[in-house]
Amino acid sequence: MLVTLQEIIQKAEEGNYCVPAFNVYNVETVMGVIDAAEELNAPVIIQLYPRLINEQVGYYVTPAALAAAAKAKVPVCLHLDHAAGEAEVYKCLRWGYTGIMRDGSALPFEENVAQTRAAVEMCNVLGVGVEGEIGHVGSVNDDSMGEFTDPEEAAEFVKQTGVCCLAVLIGNAHGHYKKTPKLDIERVRAIRKSCGVPLVLHGGSGIPDDQVKAAIDAGIRKMNIGTDVCCAFAEGTKEALDDPNRSLAVDIFMKKAIAAVKKLALDKIKLTGAEGKA
Repeated sequence: MLVTLQEIIQKAEEGNYCVPAFNVYNVETVMGVIDAAEELNAPVIIQLYPRLINEQVGYYVTPAALAAAAKAKVPVCLHLDHAAGEAEVYKCLRWGYTGIMRDGSALPFEENVAQTRAAVEMCNVLGVGVEGEIGHVGSVNDDSMGEFTDPEEAAEFVKQTGVCCLAVLIGNAHGHYKKTPKLDIERVRAIRKSCGVPLVLHGGSGIPDDQVKAAIDAGIRKMNIGTDVCCAFAEGTKEALDDPNRSLAVDIFMKKAIAAVKKLALDKIKLTGAEGKA
């Protein structure tokens, strides 16, 4: 069933667990995630990057994701990840997305507030919740990591914007970590206490399980997984390519890739505590 971001996050808040948010790129990744969610009776978020939306890949993937969510017996939110402009927000709202992330974290505080608040006002008309970000979560390829999210600044940001959840920088980054990350768990607790809304952990691929669990205990209610989805899909495809008896019929050929994504999703659903929470 298709639900809103605020609905799926609030349930996680009440149940003291985290909803895994999987970036999807094609029908096969959608299938793998939804199959895992239904098997474990778990709520999930499926989300797309603006790149896919802007290159029109999203035009084809979005209807498949919406159809999967409508058919699913578990709660599913379709979310726009890291929207950098209003055009992406407009487009996704028209297409039926039930969650929006407006990312102005690389901007000065006042501009981030203004752009995020504008997105919240727009999305409120349709009852769609908005995720914001304070403390820019960059890439593992950046020369250095930005300043970690300040609890007081986070509280002011939430107060001025009205976001339903907040992405934070606590030692996390997007991509494959070059060395094991170390999350600032005490900072998570301080931010959660100060701002009063559920928190979001970006860069969930590659963070050690014990740190993920500690972060959830401290207030993380949504964890993004993107790089691991890509890797699982690639590994499943490679397995199919290496099979000397492989079929070139695409629907059969893609089964190994779907299975690999499903396995990853099963593991992350169990890790975040979402199993059985639908």
